[in-house]
Amino acid sequence: MSDNRDVQAEQEVSGVDETVQDAEVIQEEQSSPEAESDATQRIYELETALSEAQATIKEQQDSVLRARADVENARRRAEMEVEKARKFALERFAGELLPVVDNLERAIELTDGENEAVKPLLEGVEMTHKSFLSTIEKFGLSLIDPQGEIFNPDLHQAMSMQESADHAPNTVMAVMQKGYQINGRLLRPAMVMVSRAPSGGVDTQA
Repeated sequence: MSDNRDVQAEQEVSGVDETVQDAEVIQEEQSSPEAESDATQRIYELETALSEAQATIKEQQDSVLRARADVENARRRAEMEVEKARKFALERFAGELLPVVDNLERAIELTDGENEAVKPLLEGVEMTHKSFLSTIEKFGLSLIDPQGEIFNPDLHQAMSMQESADHAPNTVMAVMQKGYQINGRLLRPAMVMVSRAPSGGVDTQA
């Protein structure tokens, strides 16, 4: 009976020794130069893959930003083209309306306001003229009526010059035809008569 226990004990000790030997072998394999080399290679591969992925993401982000910028630029160009087309069409339309305004003003100037027979007609023309101006002003049209102002070559067109002791040189003495601007842009210059000093000479570039 004692012999059996001894044999069993020897077997257990032998099993423990084998387990210890296996662990030592595994530890040696893990700490071997080959294992370290494989681990280093794996880390390098992972770092390389990570760098490539980051580069791809960066490139895609740049592409998205460029595409977004291109779309925004295209939208702005389209808006500018539409605005230019709208203003050009509006300028042409407003230019065609100016003779109508001129004719209404001439009718008012030439009509005898003291004549009772034509007074109702004159009042109607004046109301039409006022309503017409009010309507076109809503679309950016503004009047240039420089009577008594200094001559401005950017807004006025000098049709004649006349000596005057009552006006300072380069003053608009009379407006032959009113001018107009649309949205701050000259549509038609005012045609004017400009004063000059009695001694002669006038500088219309005031």
